[in-house]
This record gives sequence, C-alpha cells and structure tokens, in this order.
Amino acid sequence: MNATDAPARPTLLDALPEALALADAATDVRGAAQALRAFYTRMRVVVVDAFDMRDEVPAAIGRNVQLYFAATDGHCWQVTADGRQAAGFFVAGKG
Repeated sequence: MNATDAPARPTLLDALPEALALADAATDVRGAAQALRAFYTRMRVVVVDAFDMRDEVPAAIGRNVQLYFAATDGHCWQVTADGRQAAGFFVAGKG
C-alpha cells in the first residue's frame, strides 16, 4: 500500500456535527469545552468570550454554543474557516 492508497485522515470538518452535538448537550460553555476535551483528547479546546468573536464566522452554531475552527502555526492560534487545517476549537456562548 502506498501513500495514495491510504484512507484520508479525518479532519475537524468531518467531526463538526458530532462536536456540536457534544458541546450543545452541556449546560454551559465550560461544560461544553470539558465534554469536547474528554472526547477529543488530542485536540485543543479553548473557551472564548462571544463578544471577542463578534467579527468571526462560526464553523457551527448550536442552541447554546458557537464553535470556531482553531489553527496554529506551532506558536500562535487563530480562527480559520478551513476545517482541514484546524487543530482545535474555540468555544463561545451564543452572544
């Protein structure tokens, strides 16, 4: 089997519906982050204030939370629209 035969590695874009369901089942934003961290143990999850995210486009909007894809260059983290580049989520309440 060569590299072109290997199955594609799942991305956070693929995991988004499941991640939103997990986060939205929590009673608050911190609980949502805790649930995501427990399920996606290798992923970074950061709670952010909804006001600070007002100019960003969420990757998903649930009943209680908004999820944003987070990408890193190895040092700094930023919001990205590209779920294939994402290495984590920013989680905010619905502001």
